[in-house]
Amino acid sequence: MLALNDPRWATLSHAYGSAQDIPEMLRVLGQDAGRITSIDSEPWFGLWSSLCHQDDVFEASYAAVPHVVEIGTNANGPISFSFFQFPAAVEVARKSGRGPEVPFDLKFAYFAATKKIDDLIAAHRNEDWDIDTLLSVLAAQAVAKGNHRVAAAIMNLDDVLIQRLIDFDFAN
Repeated sequence: MLALNDPRWATLSHAYGSAQDIPEMLRVLGQDAGRITSIDSEPWFGLWSSLCHQDDVFEASYAAVPHVVEIGTNANGPISFSFFQFPAAVEVARKSGRGPEVPFDLKFAYFAATKKIDDLIAAHRNEDWDIDTLLSVLAAQAVAKGNHRVAAAIMNLDDVLIQRLIDFDFAN
């Protein structure tokens, strides 16, 4: 895993240029993992905006995923659904051609983190999950098992589509 103090972050890219700002966002996330629940608040807003921008991902996205998975796995108590959805969204985007290849020096940590999503889910399995968290966990589990299309489908579910599926309403 790329250390947060590694100068390599400045050479990685995200939606707005250099990713030198990402380590600080990850530090803040690590300090307040259980208290930061809204994707509209920092550091989640900055992480999503920079690293999974309009469904596109970047080199720095791959470097951040191992940190997000580790922080979420080690957090005590309930965590934001973004801990599950973020790594799933990055991997779905990567598999969909919405980002660059994973740089060689980031490959091992990135792919190991996608497998460790199982540990993240297990660490929080006894918590109450709202619908957003449940769907994010299901998408993350699909990614961890290599089912990217299933993860993409789950991430597109909302109340209306769920009801249409229940009702077998496949008309336009």
